[in-house]
Amino acid sequence: SKTTMESNLMPSTPLTWMLPRSPETLTLLCGNIDPAAPVHSTRIRVGRSIDGYGLSPGITKQQRIDVEKLMSSALSKLTGDLAGSYYPLTGMDEKVRQQLVDDHFLFVSGDRNLTVAGMERDWPEGRGIFHNAAKTFLLWVNEEDQTRIISMQKGGDVKGVFERLARGIKAVGDSVKAES
Repeated sequence: SKTTMESNLMPSTPLTWMLPRSPETLTLLCGNIDPAAPVHSTRIRVGRSIDGYGLSPGITKQQRIDVEKLMSSALSKLTGDLAGSYYPLTGMDEKVRQQLVDDHFLFVSGDRNLTVAGMERDWPEGRGIFHNAAKTFLLWVNEEDQTRIISMQKGGDVKGVFERLARGIKAVGDSVKAES
């Protein structure tokens, strides 16, 4: 039989990504860490793919470029605390690249496993990173997954990080649907 957690999750489809059905499930999944615990930061991330595009390592160069174009446009339409900037890896300004490295946000080429699997073909073309102004919501495009969506912040507010992630997933999904 299904556990309470499993029965309260919605089925996942290409653009209606798995989110809790009820506030009770959110509380079950995302209780906060004891404020007295020495927690430096909290990060939750998910990988998502877009229906109709190849998965790594089988994605073609053109599909990768098309995914980046779609995501760049969709991300430009985010509003409120999710709004931010998209930075394509191709032609990235050195100051921007260094800041993203210093912030520990930028993914880089050279992972042996990704190279052997063919996931670094045509590097860095068709790849990029988005982050909101507060640098608490990020999205990597065509790193290992088509999209890697990340929510994070200092401290142990797991519920706050998860709520931002859930809002971000919905906003990105809605924006991608509007672009398609």
